[in-house]
Amino acid sequence: QVQLVESGGGLVQVGGSLRLSCAASGRISRINGMGWYRQAPGKQRELVAAISSGGSTNYADSVKGRFTISRDNAKNTVYLQMNMLKPEDTAVYYCNADVTYSTVSYRRTNNYWGQGTQVTVSS
Repeated sequence: QVQLVESGGGLVQVGGSLRLSCAASGRISRINGMGWYRQAPGKQRELVAAISSGGSTNYADSVKGRFTISRDNAKNTVYLQMNMLKPEDTAVYYCNADVTYSTVSYRRTNNYWGQGTQVTVSS
């Protein structure tokens, strides 16, 4: 099993910044793609940003130029730096990761979600 633990959410004013962190632990041989999703009340969960194991990134149009995703493979951690925050960024933010666990005779990749962290941008 793998656990993803997010931190860094909170209340911030319009134009402010927050940095989210997500640390993975457990049975991990390799973490492949990692990403951040968000879900606002009454809306579907949406992709915010993703990063491959090699560092390639992908962003939702609504956050391009304001958010930056990064990862520290040595720490099994992914980050989301959020700048110039807007009220419409208010949501629960979820970490997601594809994790491979392998031994000499076994290999399996599963997808995991964190528990979510609330980000609230007040005007």
